[in-house]
Amino acid sequence: MRVLGIESSCDETGVAVFDTDAGLLGHRVHSQIDLHAAYGGVVPELASRDHIRLLPVLVRQTLESAGCGLPQIDGIAYTAGPGLAGALLVGASYAEALGLALEVPVLPVHHLEGHLLSPLLAQDPPQFPFVALLVSGGHTQLMEVTGVGEYALLGESLDDAAGEAFDKTAKLIGLDYPGGPQLARLAESGKSGRFALPRPMLRSGDLDFSFSGLKTAVLNVVSSNAWNPADVADLAADFQEAVVEVLCAKALKALEQTGHSRLVVAGGVGANRRLRERLDSAARRRKWRVYYPEPELCTDNGAMIAFAGALRLNAGQVVSPDFAVRVYPRWPLAALKSPNALATGA
Repeated sequence: MRVLGIESSCDETGVAVFDTDAGLLGHRVHSQIDLHAAYGGVVPELASRDHIRLLPVLVRQTLESAGCGLPQIDGIAYTAGPGLAGALLVGASYAEALGLALEVPVLPVHHLEGHLLSPLLAQDPPQFPFVALLVSGGHTQLMEVTGVGEYALLGESLDDAAGEAFDKTAKLIGLDYPGGPQLARLAESGKSGRFALPRPMLRSGDLDFSFSGLKTAVLNVVSSNAWNPADVADLAADFQEAVVEVLCAKALKALEQTGHSRLVVAGGVGANRRLRERLDSAARRRKWRVYYPEPELCTDNGAMIAFAGALRLNAGQVVSPDFAVRVYPRWPLAALKSPNALATGA
């Protein structure tokens, strides 16, 4: 089965073609960073309009790089949520219209399921079951994964997600949009240990997260009379160390509680070097394994959507025949069912 994947949940337009025999044939991603930089954050209306402008171009380019045409597409998968409603509607309406014209099945895909399954596209993919640490944009969650669509929520952020905390803290210390990646790079040149920042919920006894208080602690530092802007790299390093310590501790505790020995880390923050260093080191000591997506697939992309859609369609999941446009700006990942269950009506 050859599936065209479309991602338009926020500020990146992604298109990919995945073949269940040959693997990923091609993918393209366009980032809207330059478009939104002047506003210091994503403007939903501008994001939607840019998706409209770019989708036809990226589909054509991706098909050309994959060496196939529209007649060779057996199915279409698109991000139906969670995300910005307008941006989701662009991808959904394009996918459903194209599916109607080609007379092929069209499948709405959960954005976080795409991230969660993206490490399976790597050369050395994990086997089920495993624990997944999802650190994507506004989501920080720990899930127990026993199969495609078989997800049990273990813990999640009660306020700011890790990615949000990175972006908001970057703005507090004067970094430009998008601040999260810039803060991580700045932290590499800093020395941690100078600022006593909290580790929120580190010893809460559960697997939930909270990063709003950490952001407030940084605000208190930069608002004090003793603050010296020359120390910004050290503050960035201390902030990153606090986030990484909490993420690692909770992820390792989730492995202990479930008895699993495999951890999957997915989402944009999953590309953070310090997080990977700490997780890999801790896993080696315990003879566990940590799996990550390929670096180019950590951020939002069409490849993960095409792959997730292909797994579900290939397993026999039945799709609605009416080609109606369906989007879910808020969509709990734990609410998903396995493709087998949906195919049998369970």
